Amino acid sequence: MPAISSDKPYRIGRARTGLGLFATKPIKKGQKIIRYIGPLLDSKKKKDEAVDNKYLFEINNRWTIDGSPRKNIARYINHSCRPNSESDVSARKKRVVIRATKNIEPGEEINYDYGKDYFKIFLKPIGCKCDHCEKKRKKERADARAEKTLLKLKTEKKAAKSKAATAVKTSVKAKKAAGKPQVKPEAHARGAGKVTKTKASRTQPFAAAGAKKGRAQKKARS
Repeated sequence: MPAISSDKPYRIGRARTGLGLFATKPIKKGQKIIRYIGPLLDSKKKKDEAVDNKYLFEINNRWTIDGSPRKNIARYINHSCRPNSESDVSARKKRVVIRATKNIEPGEEINYDYGKDYFKIFLKPIGCKCDHCEKKRKKERADARAEKTLLKLKTEKKAAKSKAATAVKTSVKAKKAAGKPQVKPEAHARGAGKVTKTKASRTQPFAAAGAKKGRAQKKARS
């Protein structure tokens, strides 16, 4: 690991994704932190470089800095979707300087946005692990757990309500059944085959006698 002068406001240290660059002194907004250095390559020929070289910094369509040498301390600065620094590119001078975009406190990790192309090629396939994205994923997981718990509670409440309604219906049916008059089987047996005389059946003999008398009188007159 390259030696770093103590007058520099940064140090190399262990970060979430491996090694990173951390502030050792307060860094003010707009202050130059470090320069991104390395051999200049022809941008048109940079495709011939090894595909695993993640330290190529394109200045413009003509020039690219190969920042892979270890003397390039800026190579240890990690990507962040909510950075505290930015890359200040000078195409005319063919150089790149990392500058603070906000006040950085001692112990705070220095980071900047690597850009859409780098993110798409190297970070998106494995997932960005910057603090902002980690917090976002943590919140999403917490929200998902809370939603799952709420859904479970709603389901349990609905099941309990349905069970209570069924119990009430069963109770009502039981009460109605208990209030019905009960007919003894013996009463049905005694009443089977018994004929009840109606008013018509009681007057039938008199009607028959009257009919006979009427026929006799009619015969006498004839």
